[in-house]
Amino acid sequence: MSSPVEPGAVEPRVVEPRVGEPRAEGVAVLLPLCAPEALARRASSGIDAETEASARELIETVRRRGLDGLRAVAERFGDVDPGAPLFVERDALERALADLPDTTRAVLERTAARIRVFAEAQRACLLPLDLELAGGRAGHRLVPLESVGCYAPGGRYPLPSSVLMTALVAKVAGVERVVVASPRPPPSVLAAAALAGAERVLAVGGAQAIAALALGVEGLPAVDCIAGPGNRFVTAAKRQLFGVVGIDSLAGPSELVIIADSTADPKLVALDLLAQAEHDPDAWPVLIATDAALIDAVRARIDGSLSRAKAEGAGPAGCAEIAARALRAGAAVLVPDLDAAAALSDRLAPEHLALFVRDPESLAARIRHAGALFLGQSSSEVFGDYGLGPNHVLPTGRSPRHRAGLSVFDFLRARTYLELGPSAQLERPEARRALRDAADLARLEGLHFHAAAAAARR
Repeated sequence: MSSPVEPGAVEPRVVEPRVGEPRAEGVAVLLPLCAPEALARRASSGIDAETEASARELIETVRRRGLDGLRAVAERFGDVDPGAPLFVERDALERALADLPDTTRAVLERTAARIRVFAEAQRACLLPLDLELAGGRAGHRLVPLESVGCYAPGGRYPLPSSVLMTALVAKVAGVERVVVASPRPPPSVLAAAALAGAERVLAVGGAQAIAALALGVEGLPAVDCIAGPGNRFVTAAKRQLFGVVGIDSLAGPSELVIIADSTADPKLVALDLLAQAEHDPDAWPVLIATDAALIDAVRARIDGSLSRAKAEGAGPAGCAEIAARALRAGAAVLVPDLDAAAALSDRLAPEHLALFVRDPESLAARIRHAGALFLGQSSSEVFGDYGLGPNHVLPTGRSPRHRAGLSVFDFLRARTYLELGPSAQLERPEARRALRDAADLARLEGLHFHAAAAAARR
C-alpha cells in the first residue's frame, strides 16, 4: 500500500474565499479553491522519521521484554492504570454487553446484523474450485486464517463500529481466534467485541499493541494478521512488522471527494464534508464541482454550520474546531464537466468518493479508482462509516489504485492443490506431454533435480 498522504500538502497558492472574489489578507479560508493540477500533484510524504523511530523503539521494548515491556509502555502512555489488567476476558466482554442500556445495545446489535449480512453475502460469492486437467485434477479450497488481531482506535472517540467492521467480519470468514486491541476501551467497545465474537480485548493501543499482537507476549500468542485503522504510530508499527505478521493495509488520514453538479443540494454537500472533516484535523475533504454557484453555496453552508456548532456547547464546538482545521487544508475545484471531474478523481484515487450528480450510475461507470463509492445524495458516506453493510476500513493515499477495502476476502486464503494419477490417467497423451514439458522446462532453467523429479513420474 502506498504511503499515507499528508492532506495539506498541496503546493502553496493564492486562494479566494468565493469563486472569482479576491482573498482577503490574513483570512484562513475553509475549502480553498485549488487548480486541478495542483490538487493532483499533492505530495505523499508518508510517516515522519520521528514517528518511525518511536514505533521502532516501542516494538523493540515489547520484543525484548515481552509482557513486562508491554505493561511498562502501556502504563507510561496511560493505556492502563498502574497494576490494572492488560486483558479483558470473554466473560467480562459479555457482562459489558449485558450491562449496556437497552437502546445502546439495540443499536449495536442491529448494526452488527447488517454488517454480518453483507459479509456473509460476500463470503457466499467465493466458491471452491475443482478442475479436471491432464493426468488428474487441481483446484483451490477457501481456508480462513487461524488468528487475527483487530485494532480499534481510542483517542478522541471510541470506535465500537471499527470493532464490528473488523472482528465480526473475521469471524464470518471463519477465523478461529480473534483478539481486539484498543486503549482504555469503554463499555461500548467491550460490548462490540462480545457481539463480534472476539476472544478477548487487549486494553493497549499504539505501536505497543501492534507489537504485542504481531510478536506475542506471555498469555497472548502472536496472531497471523492485523487489521483495522489507527494513528501514525500504529501505521508505522504495521509497516515495520509486515512480514512477521500479515496486515490489511497502511491507512493514512481519511479522505472524502464529492463530485457534484448543479443538481446537488448545498446543505447535504456541506454536511458530508463537515462530517468527514470532524474525524481528524488531518482528514482531507475535497469538493469537485461543475458549478461555481454550488461552491459558493457549500462554503456558506459550512460557515453557518460551524458557527452554530460553536454556539451549542463544548462537544459540538470541539467537533467544529477539528472540522475547521481539516477544511482549511481541504480543497474546492471547479471543473468544466463531469468527464473532467471523473478524470481528476481517478488521479486522486480517494478513500471515499461520493457522486452527487443527476445520474450517479452513469458517472460511476467512468470511475476506476476509489476505495468506496457512494451513489446519489441519499447515500451519505456517514452510512458507510456506521454499518449499513460495506466495510469502513478502506485504503487511503492513492492506494485504492491497487487495494480494495477490508472484507471477508482479507481473512481467507485460496489454497491450491494438485492431484495427479492414477497411473492410467498419466498414460494419456496430453498427460505425458504435460509431464515432459515440466521436465524440459526445468532443464531449460538449469535445474537438474527438478528435471529428474519430473522425469521420474513419466
